[in-house]
Amino acid sequence: MPLSAPQCRAARALLDWTQADLAGAAAVSPGTVRGFEAGRHVLHRATAAAIRQALELAGVVFIAAGPEGGEGVRRAWAPSDPPGCPKPPPPL
Repeated sequence: MPLSAPQCRAARALLDWTQADLAGAAAVSPGTVRGFEAGRHVLHRATAAAIRQALELAGVVFIAAGPEGGEGVRRAWAPSDPPGCPKPPPPL
C-alpha cells in the first residue's frame, strides 16, 4: 500500500512529531517530508519506505482504503500502555 501525504500528516499527529522529527527518524531531509506532505512532489520508492518504516517502528499502523471507508492510520498501542506491556498483533 503506497504512503499518502494525508496518512503521513495523520501519522505524525498521532505521534506528536514535527516534520523534522520524522525526517530525522527516517534519515531524510526535512524538505523532503515538507514537500511530500504539501503535494509538491512524489517520493522515491526507497524514501517512502524509509518514512513508512520510521512511522511503523514508532507504533503507527496504516489502514488501506476499503469498502467501508478511506485510508487512515491508528496507533498499534496506546501511549499510556505501561512499559513491557505486550503490543497487539497487527490486523490481518
